[in-house]
Amino acid sequence: MTVAPGSTAISSRFAGLKQQGRCALMPFLTAGDPDLATTSAALLALQANGADLVELGIPYSDPLADGPVIQAAASRALEVGTTPASVLEMLAGLKGELTMPVVLFTYSNPLLNVGMERFCADAAAAGAAGLVVPDLPLEEAEKLSPIAAAQGLDLVLLVAPTTPAERMARIAAASRGFTYMVSVTGVTGERAQMESRVAGLVGQLKAMGPTPVAVGFGISGPQQAIEVRSWGADGAIVGSALVKRMAQAKAEGGDPVATAGAFCAELRAALDS
Repeated sequence: MTVAPGSTAISSRFAGLKQQGRCALMPFLTAGDPDLATTSAALLALQANGADLVELGIPYSDPLADGPVIQAAASRALEVGTTPASVLEMLAGLKGELTMPVVLFTYSNPLLNVGMERFCADAAAAGAAGLVVPDLPLEEAEKLSPIAAAQGLDLVLLVAPTTPAERMARIAAASRGFTYMVSVTGVTGERAQMESRVAGLVGQLKAMGPTPVAVGFGISGPQQAIEVRSWGADGAIVGSALVKRMAQAKAEGGDPVATAGAFCAELRAALDS
């Protein structure tokens, strides 16, 4: 994708979608579940079936923000030897084919283990466009953001339904690329119903500045993606529902990559309806 001067891959993608009046579709994959070859193929299948960006989870042994589906996926990925370095190597192998921005989802411990500067340099070299670090306090995020920006990476920050307005404004000011609005109080996972108060929070967050707002945690299918779009969100992030479908396909002897592509196409059609 072409990136306008002074902007990033993520901000350019959101700007292009805004011009088209479209809501960004951002699926989430756990890298290495069931293996990195499947992750690589799934990334291309998602791109081919209408994903605008993708969130790629680096498996971690103590994923505090993740619900049971993504925790289980991370455990499976770790069991087959997936490491942050091997995830970045896989991503680098897709250069030239993968044109949608990739946002890496990682916890602070793996990042601090190698050092913020080194991690950001390696992530950028592999082709990543942004980072989400859910357990990083805002004060630490404000230190990491310029380090990431120096490598052309956007550090995306999260806002929860319980975040006070004053802190929400500070997060909105510090977040780059987009702000991640967590739609539920708690961990990731499918929900039968979205929390209605989040609609108002999306509007409140968007009024705080020009940074796009994407909603995640709890979107289980096309109907909820449409609901998120109706709130005025700029993007819908779908994780557990996709990871669960891929795991079921694998367990039943099916094709997790084809399953990922088909579910992505279904979500895309709903968001564009």
